[in-house]
Amino acid sequence: MKPQQDDYQEKRPSHAPWRGRLHEVIFEADTPAGKGFDVVLIGCILISVMTVMLDSIDLFRAQHGILLYRIEWIFTLLFTGEYILRLLCVGRPLKYAISFYGVIDLLAIIPTYVSLLLPGTQYLLVIRILRILRIFRVLKLATYLGEANLLAKALQASRRKIFVFLFTVFTLVVIFGSLMYVIEGGENGFTSIPRSIYWAIVTMTTVGYGDISPQTIVGQAFSSIVMILGYGIIAVPTGIVTVEMSQTFSRKVSTQTCLQCSAEGHDTDARYCKFCGAEL
Repeated sequence: MKPQQDDYQEKRPSHAPWRGRLHEVIFEADTPAGKGFDVVLIGCILISVMTVMLDSIDLFRAQHGILLYRIEWIFTLLFTGEYILRLLCVGRPLKYAISFYGVIDLLAIIPTYVSLLLPGTQYLLVIRILRILRIFRVLKLATYLGEANLLAKALQASRRKIFVFLFTVFTLVVIFGSLMYVIEGGENGFTSIPRSIYWAIVTMTTVGYGDISPQTIVGQAFSSIVMILGYGIIAVPTGIVTVEMSQTFSRKVSTQTCLQCSAEGHDTDARYCKFCGAEL
């Protein structure tokens, strides 16, 4: 027997008004305050990433090292406070912490603290650029969210086919590398089967570094076959994903974020979260 809506709402965990207001500002982008918060946040992310990049340049680090170090810590403390506020205003902090954005938010602040013990790890802060993905919600680009959802579903549906394809390619490069090792030998640079497999991978992917190449006529003819085969192989995963995308139904999604579990991707006419059942 289905529970009545009133009974369900009574069983839902209470949410303090200040937490609801804070959630609206931090997580939503359909209000002036929420959009302003996200715009400022994105600006801070861009500046912090630029600071890390400048710090990796010897000239800038020599002239402005102390300033860049202080700026880096200021943004880290700001993002740490923001992360704590995000955990405070959601109904299920753990669920948000292990979500995609929750993990990215945590990884955006950890490197600075780790750098106190392991110098150099602060350059991993460039991962903060992933937080720019929130710009889709700020600009109300729900269509792009739908397209991203479509692509993710297509990749998920074709993961087994892609795995079989990659396993086939791996088998081919092992065979081609071994054959080239036998054909060319160590005197022409193919000193081992692993090194020959490296040549096969570079050749089949049409990268062609040129650091190792066949010198005999038989080896050159064989490499020509491998390169031509590589062009055909490159087109395979594109076709696999394209077919899956054409079979995947695209639906409209809103920018609404669940107050309890912070889940996104709800239908535009949804009244309750499809993940935890909380009212939107």
